[in-house]
Amino acid sequence: MDFKIRQDRGQAQGPRRLVREREQYFRLVDQGISYDEAARLVGINHRTGRRWRNGRSASGRFRAVPPANPEAPHLDLADAGPASSAPSASRYLCEADRIHIADRLREKASVRQIASELGRSPSTISREIRRNRRPMPRGGWVYHPFGAERQAEQRRARPKPGKIGQNPELRDFIQDHLTKRWSPEQICQALRTVFPERPEMHVTHETIYQALYIQGRGELRRELTRALRTGRTMRRPHRQSHKRVSRPIKNMVMISDRPAEAEDRAVPGHWEGDLIIGKDGRSAIGTLVERSTRYVMLVPLPRGHNAVATRDALASTVQTLPPHLWRSLTWDQGSEMAAHRSFTLATDIPVYFCNPASPWQRGSNENTNGLLRQYFPKGTELSGHTPEQLATVAAELNSRPRKTLGWKTPAERLAKLLDLAS
Repeated sequence: MDFKIRQDRGQAQGPRRLVREREQYFRLVDQGISYDEAARLVGINHRTGRRWRNGRSASGRFRAVPPANPEAPHLDLADAGPASSAPSASRYLCEADRIHIADRLREKASVRQIASELGRSPSTISREIRRNRRPMPRGGWVYHPFGAERQAEQRRARPKPGKIGQNPELRDFIQDHLTKRWSPEQICQALRTVFPERPEMHVTHETIYQALYIQGRGELRRELTRALRTGRTMRRPHRQSHKRVSRPIKNMVMISDRPAEAEDRAVPGHWEGDLIIGKDGRSAIGTLVERSTRYVMLVPLPRGHNAVATRDALASTVQTLPPHLWRSLTWDQGSEMAAHRSFTLATDIPVYFCNPASPWQRGSNENTNGLLRQYFPKGTELSGHTPEQLATVAAELNSRPRKTLGWKTPAERLAKLLDLAS
């Protein structure tokens, strides 16, 4: 407290205004201290605090005094005139409405009568009284219109500092994980895991998106939007994908003939595959995702992505895991898989094909390809990435917690399978 509390309160202060005392009084009240205790700490009479909060009506030689609220100036009651009972044009209650409510409550009018006079819903009047009434020292309650107006002004929506902007520790945690290409939803779950007993460190993923996208908030660095999977600087609605013309492949076995154990993801070893294509279609990288664990493997294609090159690269990749983890492979109807019969003969892994224009039948792989575009943007050359670089990217993806896995990582799930097998 940066002022001296006067010890003798019975002595008149004359014309000196208690500006600093009033500021300290409202500061203490905002901190949750009771009105009487705040008045005692500041060194004023509790009636003075009540007049500051609620104002004072004109009486005898005393003129009306509005409540002391520098953030929301009020009209002087001497100039305001009687409250009108005509319905307000605003959807919100105004000061005149609240004065009318207070006057009618003193006259013992019912909530429905007041609502009818103001042209409002009874629930609006009831909620207003319930939220802004004040308890009396000897029981009961009282409704002060000026205090209610001040509280409504303080609650009103306006540009306020968000939770992320007010907490540097929270902001640094989010920014650090965004640079690691974690999604906002993954970050929110990690916050609850790392800080289980600190609710001030918990936010929703929508809060993170707003901190990134909404202009003028400045809670997170704008350039961090490039770390999101889409890399967009503004939010966009979902769009329907263009239909692709399927190329006929001989002797296809359709996904409808795939074993039921692959559909429910209960048994590991069923994989989904596809290619991500580079600039002008000249280069590509093969992607494989295990349906049960969501484990990702990247297949380098240095010799192109025709049917023979894709077959040989896939056959070499599947040898890096035990045979019991390769039960089937589901692919789209791309021409790169035209040699599927010879691939099955060489690896004993059956290949099943999705229906045309049905990417949801390989949902895990489609989602993974979207994640991989953070590392390999569209329109870039992919042939320059070495197998070691692809392994590093796959390891980073496999170390991310996944919501569908109960926030475990694909690497943890695969390691558990390998331990059980050994």
